[in-house]
Formats: sequence, structure tokens, C-alpha cells
Amino acid sequence: MLLLTLGVALWWAAHLFKRVAPEARANMGDKGKGLVALALAVSILMMIFGYRMADGAFFWGRHPATVGINNLLMIAAIFFTSPGPRKGALFYRMRHPMLTGFLLWAIAHLLVNGDTPSFILFGGLGLWAIVEMIVINRAVPAWTPPAKGSIAKDAIFLVASLVLLGVIGMIHTWLGYPTFG
Repeated sequence: MLLLTLGVALWWAAHLFKRVAPEARANMGDKGKGLVALALAVSILMMIFGYRMADGAFFWGRHPATVGINNLLMIAAIFFTSPGPRKGALFYRMRHPMLTGFLLWAIAHLLVNGDTPSFILFGGLGLWAIVEMIVINRAVPAWTPPAKGSIAKDAIFLVASLVLLGVIGMIHTWLGYPTFG
């Protein structure tokens, strides 16, 4: 469980470094981007291996209702992390669509994974998304939404989100985590 916890902590640190220590990050210049990317890659590997090795208390599991809700939330999560909200007409005024999608992803996974390692992984990353939104809003309070796009772009990204959910579901099933019940 330690590897998982350290992976989540490194994810937080790498993402918040720019906001918490802007001078230190600026002094690193362009090589700082590579170091942050490396830290994020290492954190993802730590979370993957840490989650697979972790053992903990089990509180709830998959249920047909939670699987259905999970899949609906995942469609929204994928859509919000796509360029759709910025390019379309429905959500173009949303300030943090990607972080909102990430939060929805975490909530969806907690609905079907009620064990301690899942609380650390998905709960920790969901909490990070909330903190990141707060930190960004405080650091840059003035924000102008992008120009309103077309509803056709929303439809295109929704269809792409459905296709991507199918692909993600197949990969999850292949890895032994059936997604669609």
C-alpha cells in the first residue's frame, strides 16, 4: 500500500509544483517540463504496481446498478476530458472541464470499487482534481471562456466518447475487469 500512496503523493506534487513553488519551477526552465513529465510517468507506474499489489479492507463491490451508473459517468468523464467542452456549444463556459472529467472518473470508479486501495487511488486522485481547481481559481481568478462552438462539435465528441468507452471497456475486460456487467 505504501507504493500506491507514494504514487498518488508524487502525482499531487508533480501537478501542484508549478502553483506551490512558481519561482522554483520557473528557474528550471524548459528542462523542468521534462522533469515534471518524468515524475508523472513514475507516479503512474507506482500507482499501477502499488494498486495491483495492495490489499485492504473490502466494503462493497460491483452491483448491476452501480455498473450502469459507472458507465454513464464514464461517458461524461471521457467527454469532459476531450476537447468537446472547449469546442462545442453546451459546456464552453465550464472553466475546468478536464479536471471535472477526472473527478467524474474517480467517482465512477469508487462506485464499483469499495476497498481500501481504491479509496487511496481513486479517492486520492478525485481529491487532487478538486484541490487543483481551487488552486487554479485562486492563482488566476480572472478567466474568459472560449468562443461558443457548434452543437455539431458536441455531437462529434459525444460519439467519439462512446467509441472510446467501448475501447476502454474492451481493454478492461481483457485485463480481467469486466466493465459492462
